Amino acid sequence: MSEVVQETNQEFWRPPSPVVADDFVVRDTIPTMAEACPRCGTEFLLGSRFCHTCGGRRREAVSADARADAAVMARLWEQAVGRVHSVAAGLSKMGSKITFPAWLRYLHFHEIKSWVGLSTASLIAFILGVACVSGALLVGLLTAKTFVDWQAIQFYRAEWLLAATASFVAGILLKKPSGN
Repeated sequence: MSEVVQETNQEFWRPPSPVVADDFVVRDTIPTMAEACPRCGTEFLLGSRFCHTCGGRRREAVSADARADAAVMARLWEQAVGRVHSVAAGLSKMGSKITFPAWLRYLHFHEIKSWVGLSTASLIAFILGVACVSGALLVGLLTAKTFVDWQAIQFYRAEWLLAATASFVAGILLKKPSGN
C-alpha cells in the first residue's frame, strides 16, 4: 500500500479544474475577491483581507465599472418602485369614487354561501374543484405536435381532474349536515 502513495504523480494533490475543451477551463462562479496576493503571489487565507506573508492588502476582483453599473441599476430600480407606488396611491384614491352596478353584490362570497347553502370550507373546496375542472379544460387547448406531447397533455389533464375530484370529495366531507 505504501508503494501506491509513492508512485502518485504531483497532479494528484492539485484541486480539480473542470476542462471543457483542450485549452479552456470553466470557472463555476466569479469570485468577489482576488485569490492571490499581487505582491508576493501567495494565496490568501479564507476570508482574510490581508496577505499573511507580506501584509499586502487584498484587492477586490469586481471592477469599478461593474460597481458603477450596479449603482445605476439600483437607482433605476428605486425610481421604478417609486413610480409604481405613486400610481398605486393614485388608483386607491380613485377607487373610492368608482360606483359599482347593483347586480355585483350577488358575487360577494357571503351571498353565494347563503344562496348555495354550503359551509365556508365546503364552498371553498367547491370553488377549487370548479377551478381544477376549468384547468383540465384549458389544458386541452394546448396543441401537440408529437405523440409524446399528446401523452403529456393527457397526463396534465388527468392530474387536473384528479385534483378536482379530491376537492369535490373534500367539499362533501366538510359539508355540515342539515337539520332535517
